[in-house]
Amino acid sequence: MSAGLQGAIETAPVTRLHERRSYDPADFGVPTGREEEWRFTPLRRLRGLHTDAPPAPTATVTVEVDPAPEIKTFSAERSVAHAGRTFVPADRISAQALASSDEATVITVPAQADASRPTFVTVKGHGGAGYGHVLVQAEPFSRAVVVLDYQGSATYADNVELVVGDGASLSVISVTDWADDAVHVSHHYATVGRDARLRHTAVTLGGSVVRIGIEVRYDGPGGDADLTGLYFADAGQHLEHRMFVDHDVPRCRSRVTYKGALQGTGAHAVWIGDVLIRPEATGTNTYEYNRNLVLTDGTRVDSVPNLEILTGEIVGAGHASASGRLEDHHLFYLMARGIPFEEARKLVIRGFFGQLIGGIEVPELRDRIAEAVEAELR
Repeated sequence: MSAGLQGAIETAPVTRLHERRSYDPADFGVPTGREEEWRFTPLRRLRGLHTDAPPAPTATVTVEVDPAPEIKTFSAERSVAHAGRTFVPADRISAQALASSDEATVITVPAQADASRPTFVTVKGHGGAGYGHVLVQAEPFSRAVVVLDYQGSATYADNVELVVGDGASLSVISVTDWADDAVHVSHHYATVGRDARLRHTAVTLGGSVVRIGIEVRYDGPGGDADLTGLYFADAGQHLEHRMFVDHDVPRCRSRVTYKGALQGTGAHAVWIGDVLIRPEATGTNTYEYNRNLVLTDGTRVDSVPNLEILTGEIVGAGHASASGRLEDHHLFYLMARGIPFEEARKLVIRGFFGQLIGGIEVPELRDRIAEAVEAELR
């Protein structure tokens, strides 16, 4: 998309794109790349995760949890962890990850608990292939911050299930900082209860191919979801983020804000934002926004916001998308005051990401992400 272009043409109704669901991978056809939901993904680089013969899981991907004192955590058999679940996979890889993960990491925030510090979940790859499932349950009127930190090298597919109870507040920060050769396909599914709040932040920096799908549905009026993201694609990297916010309950709110930068030949960023407002979702207030900063030639950006509204009784709904180079007048302003070009360029890029980084609730993560962006600029 050219600089300043607002919105995008809808390629297919949001309802049709997300209607198929199943626990059985065989119920989904093997993607060919011609499907709307797969047309931007480099299937040949997924190492077979999408095929009839996906890689067998090995013991080379570990999950470690450092919980806050108030948090309960344990590993459970899949049948126990998923009892009464609302999560049903919407694509083949998500279904395969669910079928192949024998255990789930379960994190529970007890009712009315206020976690005194963040809970850290570290997923570390040591080579080979793996599948995982993390379930975070914030019981009614609880508050907590959970950090998912992906590191090392692996071919990995996982599901992250987030259940936010009535009146609860849950903040989830996903940091994808894999080694350069990693392949990661992940699906995050959130259910937001009555008068509950979810804040989901995705920071994607590492990996060869990373595809993250984030889905939100509401379980009662007054639910509030803020989805923010930051990504920086280097030469040869494919970073893909796909949103689906399903407004099917009255008087709920959602905000989606994603920003990315790209540099180097073959760097590819994909952002798909699907928002559906169903007939019963009166009083909905929603907006989604994506902006991409193109720093060099040879990159590619695909940014597609889709909004489907099936009721006229809403508070507001909108979307915007823009991709382009650094604004000349910003650089000129700084250089006219004696700041060299390279330093002026860094200052503008820092400002581009500054608000998103500053909004992360964990100070050590803010510093780490800011340093990672600085390293990319060097």
